[in-house]
Amino acid sequence: MNLTTFSVATFNLYNLNLPGGPMYRDAGGWTEEEYAAKVAWTGRLLRDLAPDVVGVQELWHAEALAEVVRSAGSEGEYDLLAEPATGAKIVCGALVRSGLLVPGSARWIEDFPDDLRLESSGDDPQTPEISVGIRGFSRPVLRFEIQPREDEEAIAVYVAHLKSKAPTQLWKEGWYAAERERFQPHATALGAALATIRRTAEAAALRVLLTAELKGTTTPVIVLGDLNDGQSSNTLNILTEQPRYLVGGSVGGADNGLYAGQTLQEYRDTRDVYYTHVFQDMRESLDHVLVSEQLYDHSRRRRWLFDGLVIYNDHLDEEDHKARGTGDHGIVRARFRHRPA
Repeated sequence: MNLTTFSVATFNLYNLNLPGGPMYRDAGGWTEEEYAAKVAWTGRLLRDLAPDVVGVQELWHAEALAEVVRSAGSEGEYDLLAEPATGAKIVCGALVRSGLLVPGSARWIEDFPDDLRLESSGDDPQTPEISVGIRGFSRPVLRFEIQPREDEEAIAVYVAHLKSKAPTQLWKEGWYAAERERFQPHATALGAALATIRRTAEAAALRVLLTAELKGTTTPVIVLGDLNDGQSSNTLNILTEQPRYLVGGSVGGADNGLYAGQTLQEYRDTRDVYYTHVFQDMRESLDHVLVSEQLYDHSRRRRWLFDGLVIYNDHLDEEDHKARGTGDHGIVRARFRHRPA
């Protein structure tokens, strides 16, 4: 295979499970009618987007994703990466255009890397000690490789779903139940802090994995995912390491950095109108495509040229996603053209 263009997308499936399968505290799951609407809507989007690679989040059952592919009329066109999705837990998965996937390259990463250590005695005598003991991802990260061209190095793709901004629920914790009257007034603040700490630790753990992949190598890398934070957030700053975006005829590139597809598109547009999620009328971009310098226009080591990004988000205005079969996140697709520097 020697493609001249290829596209990638990230798609939060909004709890795609077989009908009747339990999800979180919803023991009944989707009805047959809700499931049918969900599969039909998701299949239409897959058909319209027609990405070569789509990283998915909130997948519960592999067969449900296979049914989406059939609904799209794309059976046989994709390799399905969803082995851990048996209906018992949420996983990240992917659909990869047939012929693109490097055989045997897919793996799910549950544990944080050994090189991650979040402990400090403080930067100065006034700063208290800190220690974060989280040792694994809430949602295992999927890593696999694609080979769009035989004359180019394979591209490593990561699919991630980091901890949401929703406050961690404390009511079931023993310490909280034992002194409920004491802690209840602070439950939202404490829960939000815990969620932020977890998401930050997950971002740092993924960054350690990415640095091992990127630093001192020529390996192209793409990160797809619901990262549950905006492009200027600390979460994204950790993941990207904030490379400098060049303009005009400047060339360079960051060996260890990642470039946000949203930012690359903003350099082409006259205004910023991107959002992938709505909560209490607040529009944010939580879903991202991040790329290494091999897919950055101004890099001296560019192999692929950024060819535009679109966000499918009209469905976010609908109030009842469960009844309509829609999702609560926008879908981001980015395209690239083979044009070595």
